[in-house]
Amino acid sequence: MLKKTYSLLAAMLLFSVCASAQSGEFSSYSPYSIFGVGNLSQNMSAYTASMGGTGIASRNHRYLNTANPAAVAVRDSLALMIDFNLFNTNTIYRQNTGGDKLRSANNFTNLGGIAMSFPIYRQLAAAVGITPYSSVGYDFTSTETDGNVIALNGPVSYAAQGMGSLYDIYGALAVNIGKRVSAGVQADYVFGKIERTYIQNFRNTGYNEVKDIYTQTLNSFTGKFGLQYEQPLGNDVSITAGATYRLAGRLGGFNDYSRYSSGSVQNITINSYADTLRSTSPAIYLGGELGVGVALNYQNKLRAEFNYLRADWTGSGMDSAKGFKVSDATQSFATGVKESFKLGLEYVPNINDVRYYSRRMAYRAGAFWNNEYYTVAGKPVNTAGITLGVTLPVFQWYNGLTIMMEAGQRGPSDASLVRERYIKFGFGVNLFDIWFRKVQYN
Repeated sequence: MLKKTYSLLAAMLLFSVCASAQSGEFSSYSPYSIFGVGNLSQNMSAYTASMGGTGIASRNHRYLNTANPAAVAVRDSLALMIDFNLFNTNTIYRQNTGGDKLRSANNFTNLGGIAMSFPIYRQLAAAVGITPYSSVGYDFTSTETDGNVIALNGPVSYAAQGMGSLYDIYGALAVNIGKRVSAGVQADYVFGKIERTYIQNFRNTGYNEVKDIYTQTLNSFTGKFGLQYEQPLGNDVSITAGATYRLAGRLGGFNDYSRYSSGSVQNITINSYADTLRSTSPAIYLGGELGVGVALNYQNKLRAEFNYLRADWTGSGMDSAKGFKVSDATQSFATGVKESFKLGLEYVPNINDVRYYSRRMAYRAGAFWNNEYYTVAGKPVNTAGITLGVTLPVFQWYNGLTIMMEAGQRGPSDASLVRERYIKFGFGVNLFDIWFRKVQYN
């Protein structure tokens, strides 16, 4: 069993590296990803995603929970756990412009992340993994409507395209302090590449096309701390409180810029530079995040959890940083405070039932509301959704296949801005094995 586990882990890691190394293709699509480092992902498995993204207060020893580093210690002391996830997102975009209703659609399948947890010594355990941190994907055009500009230069069109992703490689250590308390610490290395291109195209052949290209090779070291406490409220009921804190991480790497002029007149490089972000002033940061959660547990049957997270990006420096900011005559992005409210439920009729398979299945549901880390034209961008999921037990121990669905909407109520409605499907593989078993012979 252990050799099979290692073989599958190696295959998953290879797939993960290949997926991370892809370039030249969109890994996601959203016009809002034009700003900053794009749309933020969340380090969650299909298991936690099916409960609205909760997990800060989860002390479920059957599944690997990476939402809180402290949860890594809540496990069988000899267990090796692996979690692998895929997500497919189908989105419909709508915008009202000049009385016209514009619509488009996209769908993408992406790696959600892979993680592995194993014991170190007695009450000490570790976890390692890789997960998406953010994604950039957009491609749209617009035309000049200012009559004075058109009269002087002729028809002018503008195009913007961006693609790329940031990934988070992390390692966590956690320890149980007695039977009720666990604490954990996590080291994170965020890295990736983002390419952005802006084109100004003149229909008048007497003018050249102008193209601005930003190529950002980014990295950041940061960390996360976690704490959990469980309090029994009788023989069958307990309540768990959890907290996490992620440090703000300064962005390093390079921000290369070039401006080209091409057309029938002459092809020239107007301007170019390469910024080393570690020496850029003011510095650019990934926002820190504070999260708290509380969960109510009834035996091994029912669990309800609520999480609140707050991340302050107002001091990130992306409002004024070249290549990160977006500002024109009609729309303006600015950093803000990201907030998330999450609620999740899990029900397992009888985890030890040997007669009815359906009674050993874990049924989950959840809901969430997020306020994104940016505003558009002074208006907040909100995301809200509901989730459903089920884990199907496979073979012995706690091996299982998790299937989940999420339906939601992102975008402000202002009809002139883009509204995104989506359905996401997730698939997770939960592997559970026991290490260091001694075989006895009579």
